[in-house]
Order: sequence, then structure tokens, then C-alpha cells
Amino acid sequence: MMTQTKGLTKVIAASSVGTLIEWYDFYIFGSLSYILATKFFPSTSPTTALLSTLATFAAGFIVRPFGALFFGRIGDIIGRKYTFLLTLILMGGSTFLIGCVPSYATIGAWAPALVLVLRLLQGLALGGEYGGAATYVAEHAPVHRRGYFTSWIQTTATLGLFVSLGVILGIRRLIGVDEFENGQGWRYPFLLSIILVIVSVVIRMKMSESPLFAKLKSEGKTSANPLRESFGRKANFRMVLLALFGATMGQGVIWYTGQFYAQTFLLTKCFLDYEQANTIILLALAFATPLFVVFGALSDRWGRKGIMLTGMLLGILLYRPMFRELHQLADVTTKTQVIGSIPPGTVGIARYTDGTSTRTTEAKGKKKTEVIVNESAKWKMIGLIGVMVAFVTMVYGPIAAFLVELFPTRIRYTSMSLPYHIGNGVFGGLVPFIALLITTVPGTDYLSGLWYPIGVAAVCFIIGLIYIPSAKKRVQP
Repeated sequence: MMTQTKGLTKVIAASSVGTLIEWYDFYIFGSLSYILATKFFPSTSPTTALLSTLATFAAGFIVRPFGALFFGRIGDIIGRKYTFLLTLILMGGSTFLIGCVPSYATIGAWAPALVLVLRLLQGLALGGEYGGAATYVAEHAPVHRRGYFTSWIQTTATLGLFVSLGVILGIRRLIGVDEFENGQGWRYPFLLSIILVIVSVVIRMKMSESPLFAKLKSEGKTSANPLRESFGRKANFRMVLLALFGATMGQGVIWYTGQFYAQTFLLTKCFLDYEQANTIILLALAFATPLFVVFGALSDRWGRKGIMLTGMLLGILLYRPMFRELHQLADVTTKTQVIGSIPPGTVGIARYTDGTSTRTTEAKGKKKTEVIVNESAKWKMIGLIGVMVAFVTMVYGPIAAFLVELFPTRIRYTSMSLPYHIGNGVFGGLVPFIALLITTVPGTDYLSGLWYPIGVAAVCFIIGLIYIPSAKKRVQP
């Protein structure tokens, strides 16, 4: 038993390192969207440039299902190991090249075009990565502990965001804010990915094939046409639709609202100082991330359905009051200025009696004001976002095991990858873009963008509640 656990630890570590790096590569684009908007798009309208950047960011999510189909088919025919080795190289190469693309000021419209192409390649690569890693770990794990062991893979998405923010803040401090934002420093997190990818490729080259898939292959029972089997057979296609509309669609919007839109909200609606906003996200992620494993393990005992649907329901009910509280904590219009402090909007630092301050700077004739909240407000924000991340861990921790168990081994890579990446890549990945876009419509307010994730999660909750079986039984070996 100890030998088996030790072997599983190596499998999880090797799979997780590569998947974490792929998520890091994927998310540094979103984490640096406010800078990339000024580098790769015309600067005549900052809001339009940011929306264009978020649209490019979202494009990487939209193509993920195509990556799932393409690489899923390869994974079910050739094998899990070599398929997600290929996706890792494609992702790392694309990320590195984004760091090399000249700015809009240098090559004009070619800049956003090249970035879009590379972003699409990132999306295709990630579409093939997750299904391979989750399937690979699940096919090594004991059936009765699949939730626990696959939940370690589930941590990699959040850890990838965590590492991307940590690297960005570290480089920003090391070289200075001006060089990072106005010079070439923003490129370093992208260029760094090539080193991380090389390390991960070396690790993954030493991995062996999944035992369940290797057995199928040795017996000549692998699928000749995984796409036809997955989507051409009524019973299996019904499971694909159930996985999408009853689980991954809601899970996707909960994930991106609680982590990524929360970051966008702090920066664009609360106007928090960039470093303070990302420090808040980092600390919230650090506190809540272990819950992925907790809920994954609990799903082995209690079943996947109840835990996942509870996480969705909590997001549906609590997002608006929680985001409202975040905004109120940073709203200086309700605070009293220190006597003698400079007027709001004046270049310099304005101070308030509760310890909050605003910093106004001017560059190229444009003023920018950022809020720095006091320590009490900062920790309240960390707590609020930490709770949102806890909702994420409830829906995301058990879902790899849930998806694996819906489909047979011979078509598992293809069948589970598509609903996962439509749910996450399309419904979830569009959260920052659609939510921000909604708030630009006349008559809306700073909370209006939340109706998109709340609506999607509500539909998914109802479908999942009615159609997902409640039994704890694992369906597929």
C-alpha cells in the first residue's frame, strides 16, 4: 500500500507540475491585461483597449473545446503521456513568443493580430492538457479515492494563477514599476515560461503510460474513432450534455467569478492599487486552495453531486452582497478626508481619517487615481475573496473524478475534455469580458456584470439537481 501511494505521489507530482505551468502560461495574459491593453492596442480609448485585450484573452477560452477534440482524439488513440507532453510544448512556446511580439506603436495592427494567433494556440494547448492530466491521474488512482487524488490536479489552475501573480509582483518590485509598466519589464513573465516548460518536459519524459490505457492498447481495444463513439452514440452523448449543462457550465462561471473577475473588479470598479489588489488575491488563494483537496476527499465519502451543487448555490445567493461589500470598503466617497489633505483628483496622495489613501498620478496628460485601503479593510477583502475561492473549491475539487467516472476508458480523454472546456472555456472564460461589458451599458451599475455568472450557475444548478444521479457509486472503472 505504501509503495502504491508513493508511486501515485510521483504520478500526481509529474502531472501537476506540467499542468500548473500551463495554467501559469495561460493566466499571465489575463493578469497583465491592463498593461497589454496599452502595448498591443491603440491608446485612444483605454476602456476599448481593455475590452479588446479581454476579448483576446477570452478567445483563448473559446478555442479550448477544439483543442479538447483534437488532442482528446490523439490521447484516446496514441496515449495520454505523449499527448499532454505535446500540449505543454505548444503552450510554453506560444507564451514565450507573446513576450517577443513588438508593440502596436512599432508594427501597428500586426501586434494584436499576432497576439491573437498565439492566444488561440494557447487555448488549443490547454484544451488538450487538462483532460489528459486528470485522466492520467484518475487511471492510476484507486476507484474509492479518485476524488482525493484527482483533486490535486484541480489545485493546479488556482496555483497557476497564484504563481503568475507572484512572479508578476516579484518582477515588478525587482525592476521598478515604471520599467515594468512603461518599459520592457512586462515581457519577463512571458519569457520566463520557456525555462519552466523545459524543466517540466524533462519530468514528463520519464513518466510511463496510464495502466488502464496501456492495458487496453496491449489488448487491441482502443477506440479507432473516439469522436464518433463519444458523440455519435446517443447514450454517451447524453452523458456529455449532462456533464456540460449539469456541472461544468456552472463550475466554470463560479471559478472565474471567484478568482479572475474578483481581480478585475478590484482593479476596474474598486480602483485599488495594483499591488495591493493582487496581494489580496494572492493571500485569499493561499488560504483557500487547500480546500480543493478537502472537498475532493469528501466527495469520495459523500458523493460528488451535493458538494458541487452546494458551491454553485452559495455563489448564486451571495455574490452580489459580497461584491457590494468589496466596493463599499474601497469607496472613498463615503469617507472623511484628513484636514489639509489634497483635494480628490489632484496629483499626489490624499488621505482619509480611517487610514485609506488615494494616489493620483499623471502620464501623457491622463490622470489615474488608485485607492489604497487600510489594514482592516484589506483583511476583510481577503476574507471575502477567500470565501469565494472556497465556493470554487467545492465545485472544482470533485469535478475531475465526476467527469472521469461518466465515461469508459477507451473514449474518456475525448468525452470528458469537451464538456469541461466548453463549460470552463466558453461559459467560464467569458466571465471577465461579458461582466465588464455589461457594466458599460447605460443604466447598469458596478454589480450588473454579476447577473451573467449568477444566471448561468442558476440554470446549471437546476439541471444538475434534477438530472445528475445522487448515488455515490462510481460509474466507470
